[in-house]
Amino acid sequence: MNRLTPIDWNDFLAGFPDSHLLQTCEWGDFKSDYGWIPERVVSDNSGAQILFRNLPLGYTIAYVPKGPVGVITSDLLAMIESACAKNNALVVYIEPDAWEEEFDPAPLFASGYEQSSISIQPRQTATIYLDGSEEEWLDRMKQKTRYNIRLAEKKDIIIRQSSDIEIFNQLMKLTGERNEFGIHQDDYYRKAHKLFSQRDMCQLLIAYYQNNPLAALILFYKGSRAWYFYGASGNQERNRMPAYLLQFEAMKTAKEKGCKIYDLWGVPDYPEAYLEEKFTSKNEGLWSVYRFKRGFGGSIKRSAGVFQKILKPIPYQLYLIAYHLRKRELT
Repeated sequence: MNRLTPIDWNDFLAGFPDSHLLQTCEWGDFKSDYGWIPERVVSDNSGAQILFRNLPLGYTIAYVPKGPVGVITSDLLAMIESACAKNNALVVYIEPDAWEEEFDPAPLFASGYEQSSISIQPRQTATIYLDGSEEEWLDRMKQKTRYNIRLAEKKDIIIRQSSDIEIFNQLMKLTGERNEFGIHQDDYYRKAHKLFSQRDMCQLLIAYYQNNPLAALILFYKGSRAWYFYGASGNQERNRMPAYLLQFEAMKTAKEKGCKIYDLWGVPDYPEAYLEEKFTSKNEGLWSVYRFKRGFGGSIKRSAGVFQKILKPIPYQLYLIAYHLRKRELT
């Protein structure tokens, strides 16, 4: 058993260039500013970054986001549970970096895990393959999306790489107010951009019209994959379709960085036929973004989901009761 320093963990990840961004030291360091404590373990050619969150009475919950890295083995799972015991975890959640149709959960089931009903990261997403030319990308898109990209170009929308995260924060506030959903505090996006841009793992792209910022996104990338985690848009000049050209430029940037897949990170978790039947009539949750994301020619992919192992059953049940009571008070 070997618990790794951040330097050692990065050395380990060097052997897995396509491991997920959420398993990087950078992600662990970022989340440590928001109540999570990262710990890394490795066994032979497998490893995991575990995030622990403190609870009352000295307990924690443990979460392995988009991991483990490498093959899931009984030895590695034992090491994860040893770290959980040291941190007095009530439960450990493992969210593999794998698609549902390709993942074999047998090693998890054999070690006492069960499929969880909770969702942590979006269960279903749209992934765009960046093979071929830009014209081939456009051919794979829905006709309306293709039209909107060309319209934005004709209407003088300009996309620029920027380091001005405050523009993004201003646009994000407008997005949250307009669409009536909660957003993070400014400092969250500020820290994420600073940390990952310093490692050349993200870029801030902003759409302008006559030097006025209209829309922005933070593109994250690692290995052969890029992710659209955070995006925002203002209320002006929306008829110029800046968000469409912004995504197209993000695809170009991702390919320049060596990526083969662009993950749009989150669509409603329903079969694709149902999504296509209902997207024009539904607006809640991820439905509004599905209308936008579907047009870029991606494939709908469903992740393996979350697996859990309850380590302290009685305290865990008490935690759940307190959690649901608290949630009820806030609604």
